[in-house]
Amino acid sequence: QVQLVESGGGLVQAGGSLRLSCAASGRTLTSYSGGWFRQAPGKEREFVAAITWNGGSTSYADSVKGRFTISRDNAKNTVYLQMNNLQPEDTAVYYCATAYLTNFNLGIRGTYDYWGQGTQVTVSS
Repeated sequence: QVQLVESGGGLVQAGGSLRLSCAASGRTLTSYSGGWFRQAPGKEREFVAAITWNGGSTSYADSVKGRFTISRDNAKNTVYLQMNNLQPEDTAVYYCATAYLTNFNLGIRGTYDYWGQGTQVTVSS
């Protein structure tokens, strides 16, 4: 079992930045790809960013490319999401997730084995 705890959410003005953290416990993350998803009120959970387990390759939703950066620190068993130039449409609950030994279909929710409880990000205009 992997337990994931997100932190770093909050309220920020448009144009501001936040850094989300996803700390894992129970198992080391070195064999897990990591992903971030978000869910706005009344909308489905959508893919934001992912990073592979073995090479650190990254992928992003078009809506966040150039603004968000996903990274990982295996020594700290943590995956990060740096979010810059935040906009009101980025307002959502952000969830991290992990997928064991897979680098494919990381934009699909069903690929992931474990999920965190989410952290709220609110961007005011």
